[in-house]
Amino acid sequence: MNAAADATLRPTAKGQVGDPFSSPWRRRLPLLPALLFMILVTQLPFLVSIYYSVTNLKDKTQSLIPEPTKFVGIDNYRAIFSDPFFRQAMWTSVQMTVFAVVLSVFFGTLFAILLDRRFFGQGLIRTLLITPFLLMPVVAALIWKQQMFSSLFGILDKVLNFLGLNSVAFISDHPLASIVTVLVWQWTPFMMLIMLAGLQSQPSDILEAAGVDGATPFGIFRQLTLPHLRRYLELGALLGSIYIVQAFDAIDVMTGGGPGSTNVPYGSASAYAIVVVVFAIIIATFALRLLSGLLKDEERA
Repeated sequence: MNAAADATLRPTAKGQVGDPFSSPWRRRLPLLPALLFMILVTQLPFLVSIYYSVTNLKDKTQSLIPEPTKFVGIDNYRAIFSDPFFRQAMWTSVQMTVFAVVLSVFFGTLFAILLDRRFFGQGLIRTLLITPFLLMPVVAALIWKQQMFSSLFGILDKVLNFLGLNSVAFISDHPLASIVTVLVWQWTPFMMLIMLAGLQSQPSDILEAAGVDGATPFGIFRQLTLPHLRRYLELGALLGSIYIVQAFDAIDVMTGGGPGSTNVPYGSASAYAIVVVVFAIIIATFALRLLSGLLKDEERA
């Protein structure tokens, strides 16, 4: 055996063999098809979007006379940041994300506190509260559009009429509030599950000791439970922001992207999509760091 082959098979400093058919590589081999599939499904379309974002494809498709595709560099990005439509869509995205995330975290925490105790029908109540999160976004938007917000036969309209008030066209008069309501309704169960996991991970002996020392329930929550839930609150807010900032289904079904409800993903061409991905990556980076710190704390405990 020559020196090169002997060096290939010689164990490395970490005890691993440099042979591509060694045990570590054989363990990774079954994952390669899934990895290649994920690359083909997610990364190739993303690379194509980046290519389109630096070409004149938009102008080319709107022209009656076909023109060759040209490289325009960052002109598309310069155009969208100077476009009033983009700035308005960006502001709508910020409002939609902030309101939906804050309200979802608030109500999710409230429901988690109520469910963090034993009572008759606890399992059934938990299942019913989780149900909205299991619905497809399109289905959730249709339910609220047709059965709740409709000015003809919606439940909210009937309640207003019963109280002697005039009907309200919620979707056309208050598009942003209507969409935020649907997002909160669907994402509150997700936040509730995160907060419930945080509450159930709290050491019971510490709570019992605080009660024996004469601490009130509110004092225990403020001084012990709330600090313990801080990481879970941050994680829920970050994960919710990643998904809600990309909201498209509810907007398309309820308003069709009309005035006051068009966010960045709805009005996106390729350059718009890249900007949204960049913001999502930034938020995801903070979420992953927070999750990593949370897991390390759980291991130390």
